[in-house]
Amino acid sequence: MQPEKNPEPRAPPLLCHATAIMRQHIGIVACSSEGAALCYRTICSEAAASLGNYAHPEVSMHTPSFADYVDCLERGDWEAVGNLMLASAKKLANIGADFLICPDNTIHQALPLVEPLSPKPWLHIAEVVAAEAASKGFRRLGVTGTRWLVDSDVYPEKLAAHSIECARPTNKQRDEINRIIMKELVLGVFRPESVAYFRRVFDAMKEDGCDAVILGCTEIPLIMNDSNSPLATLDSTRLLARAAVKHAVRSNET
Repeated sequence: MQPEKNPEPRAPPLLCHATAIMRQHIGIVACSSEGAALCYRTICSEAAASLGNYAHPEVSMHTPSFADYVDCLERGDWEAVGNLMLASAKKLANIGADFLICPDNTIHQALPLVEPLSPKPWLHIAEVVAAEAASKGFRRLGVTGTRWLVDSDVYPEKLAAHSIECARPTNKQRDEINRIIMKELVLGVFRPESVAYFRRVFDAMKEDGCDAVILGCTEIPLIMNDSNSPLATLDSTRLLARAAVKHAVRSNET
């Protein structure tokens, strides 16, 4: 084979500002697209405040078909949910992720099954939210999310570690919130009527003594926030994203 004549010079790889500062690669184990997209956007947009214009950690995301997760949830098969999460975790680890986050509160119920087998450590969304609540001095929180999440101990256990009480919606409210999430929000459908419903639920929680409410489905922050809620809100999606950025920076500095 004849050598190539006058080959084009190749430029050396660029070392961008973010690479120079960050060495922690965030792996996102995604479930539903709307919440995962919000988490990803938050990481990329808010990191610039501390790292400089356009800078953010290296980020990779993997998700199987959302239908696969929904099928497992409807069957109550948490082992299968964990297997889907673990498969994503392994793929992300193989492409260089240093730690993992999951922008989906519901499937955190399977995380105890995943962590012993995980190739990388995880940040727990409920631990992040509970720590934020404690730092703000909240003492009683309303918990909202899918029925799977609200029926679980994912948040009560993490809140109890900070001596924070929680209140859950009524069964009727749980059903309607679950419908809004699964039939509207995860599909990118945002209705004024659903905002009004959440406001009524939050009003009832306020009357029950809550001083804040957890937006415990990563899509709820797409329609609810401090500006339209009668209670202070804890945005699980953005709090997890911010914690991931801080962890990446701190891990690189230590």
